[in-house]
Amino acid sequence: MTSERSTGKKDEANPLNGRWTAAFGLPPFAMIAPEHFRAAFDRALAAHRAEIAAIAGGPQPPEFSNTIETFERSGAELTRVSNLFFVLAGADTGEALQAIERDISPVLARHDSDIYLNAELFGRIDAVWRRREALGLDDEQRRVLDRYRTLFVRAGAALEPAAKQRLAEIGERLASLGTQFGQNVLADEKAYALVLEQADLAGLPDFVRTAARGAAEERGLAGKHVITLLRSSIEPFLTFSARRDLREKAHQAWIMRGENGGKTDNRAIVAEMVALRTERAQLLGYKTFADYRLDDQMAKTPRAVRELLDNVWTRARIRAARERDELQAMVRAEGGNFALAPWDWRYYSEKVRKARFDLDEAEIKPYFQLERMIEAAFETARRLFGLSFTPADVPLYHPDARAFEVKDADGRHVGLFIGDYFARESKHSGAWMTSLRDQEKLTGNVRPIILNVCNFSKPQAGEPALLSFEDARTLFHEFGHALHGLLSDVTYPLLAGTSVSSDFVELPSQLYEHWLEVPEILKTYARHCRTGEPMPQAMLERLLATRTFNQGCATVEYTSSALVDIELHSLGDAAALDVVGFERATLARIKMPEEIAMRHRTPHFQHLFSGGGYAAGYYSYLWSEVLDADAFNAFEETGDAFDPATARRLCDFIYAAGNRRDPAEAYKAFRGRLPTLDALLKKRGLDDAAAA
Repeated sequence: MTSERSTGKKDEANPLNGRWTAAFGLPPFAMIAPEHFRAAFDRALAAHRAEIAAIAGGPQPPEFSNTIETFERSGAELTRVSNLFFVLAGADTGEALQAIERDISPVLARHDSDIYLNAELFGRIDAVWRRREALGLDDEQRRVLDRYRTLFVRAGAALEPAAKQRLAEIGERLASLGTQFGQNVLADEKAYALVLEQADLAGLPDFVRTAARGAAEERGLAGKHVITLLRSSIEPFLTFSARRDLREKAHQAWIMRGENGGKTDNRAIVAEMVALRTERAQLLGYKTFADYRLDDQMAKTPRAVRELLDNVWTRARIRAARERDELQAMVRAEGGNFALAPWDWRYYSEKVRKARFDLDEAEIKPYFQLERMIEAAFETARRLFGLSFTPADVPLYHPDARAFEVKDADGRHVGLFIGDYFARESKHSGAWMTSLRDQEKLTGNVRPIILNVCNFSKPQAGEPALLSFEDARTLFHEFGHALHGLLSDVTYPLLAGTSVSSDFVELPSQLYEHWLEVPEILKTYARHCRTGEPMPQAMLERLLATRTFNQGCATVEYTSSALVDIELHSLGDAAALDVVGFERATLARIKMPEEIAMRHRTPHFQHLFSGGGYAAGYYSYLWSEVLDADAFNAFEETGDAFDPATARRLCDFIYAAGNRRDPAEAYKAFRGRLPTLDALLKKRGLDDAAAA
């Protein structure tokens, strides 16, 4: 790689350099090889350093245009290369890309530190900020100026040189550790395969067997059936397998990712990351990392987060205890003489659901074809926001990915949407939205390229891809994030799309989930994969009646993870941290039901440690759910789930607004007030579980 770091013919031949001329400004995917990236990074980093030096050392007095706007324009080449690299590192990685990721992550972290700890650059930004009232700035300019000053201060720009140096070292080390953490989880997931013989298939419906055959073929085990640690594989197995011994075996492997000893064990990595985050927060004048992180979020304080989580936790435990008793009764009714365990919950919950609602997953799934659910998400966006989605025949990074040109109601180009839906070994687990290019107007009418990456089970050739109802909800959730990026309508890149506080960013995605359950959407798009017939009305009513079924368990799974997160990052001294011991002690203190496992145990909790965007912030999903439950009520109050006036306000103040306003002010602009907890409790069916 080092041979390509100089300029010249090799540099000119690098397809990552120069202007990308493919349709929609896409990268020339077919021409790009892993070895091109380090040279492109080095070139882009050098260019950005020169741009920063020119701003910081500029001879003219600092003004908004020559400081803030010029800073916003800088680093365009680095952003372009980084966006592409991390799309591939997440969605289609391999050993070569992983090696580059381990190499470049600390380099990029050091580069960011050099910028945000640059005294001369901060001095110019601070000088502009102090004169803000006299500059005649519009609201968006004031917002971007305020955000940049806040970001620099929170990065340590006002500290003494020794503290700055230590902050830079911490940032670099955290970047390396976060990269290794995510790669370790992926390695554990790839290494595990529960190979099933014919007798092991008891209870598994056809769609689970089909997916397991496909997973076996991908691993060179044709004729076998394999269960993997991807959620789309293991959760159906735990739901339907009649083999309790195999459920236990698979469940234990699932919850032990990152905790198996050897080179992929994440416990030491987590301990070091928590200690480094604590040290960074204290260098910046905060008692704990949670205090530091939340100071710039809607929640503001760890106390506010705990109040929300504790309120919901108490109710969820009451509800989960009722559910446990019902499941245990089912065990006894079937002649079992064992106490319910975590690997039993999904299996017996499905039995209870079928008995109570005359509905089971195998009966529902044929009505939720992936292609039809994509159409449903698109149609919802058309009715709410006037968008259309037309397939775009463009080369992409993997054959499974597909692209759609997005236009508004007047036929104007909005952006490009890329959907990459199927699980594969080269893809990290989970589901996420990301971008190759974000919307902005500072350098012209720059339109976004937005991706949704999911991990649904890929069907065998000639078979339709079928989703569970929860899979369909995930698709709508991630598409809500995508719309947040596609509809963005701001001038400054810093404020574009999803660049909002982490406890507000889930509002557009979680809110969008509600439209999946709108009866007219389900009636139109939930059609049987063989007959094309719509879901029968009686089945639809039974399905919607299950909205709050098993919500005690689901809320306990999530909230326990959020509570461990906030407690872990509230440590004032994280030296010699026993990660698993701390987790165990926290769960004991909050009286975690022993029949339920955390949704994400600490050694594989990628939200927190594979980068750390949700560190001390996993509560955000629940915080945003308070907002989304109330926000959908705004539509229900009109009697029309697609009410045009409400949809217009939603677009203007939430989906298109980026970070132009403080999140609380943005929500009040849409709704007229801030929400209360009531709508969330009702949505989850916890309003009848009185807090004790």
